[in-house]
Amino acid sequence: MTPIEIALQEARDAAARGEVPVGAVVTDAAGRVLGRAGNRVEQDHDASAHAEMLALRQAAAALGSPRLPGCTLTVTLEPCPMCAQAASFFRIRRVVFGAYDPKGGGVEHGARIYAAPSCHHAPEVVGGVREGECATLLREFFAALRR
Repeated sequence: MTPIEIALQEARDAAARGEVPVGAVVTDAAGRVLGRAGNRVEQDHDASAHAEMLALRQAAAALGSPRLPGCTLTVTLEPCPMCAQAASFFRIRRVVFGAYDPKGGGVEHGARIYAAPSCHHAPEVVGGVREGECATLLREFFAALRR
């Protein structure tokens, strides 16, 4: 499975648990999975339990380091400002995401964390990977809530 496929599976699993369907995976330069997660905000009663935060923490624990140089964070939705800043603090080499988030994003939208002069580390960013599939997963989840 590719990193975006793993992230999509994590997002589907999160949706099945009643969480907003966002999934994330951290891989090293060789493509080895170091951390993977879906949102657990409701389950953990923790507003910071976003998929990205959980996957980054797992990867750091796996490497025994607070920094993840050479690693890629792949996520199904454009990271929010909190998660974008966390990726910077973890020194992630690249952030890859699926769906854009005009309302809550922190990379291409909103705060644009990596463009801020206060950002000490700006990873390479690749957006729109399997965007349609990632966006559809979110749209269908929220449409079902409104029924």
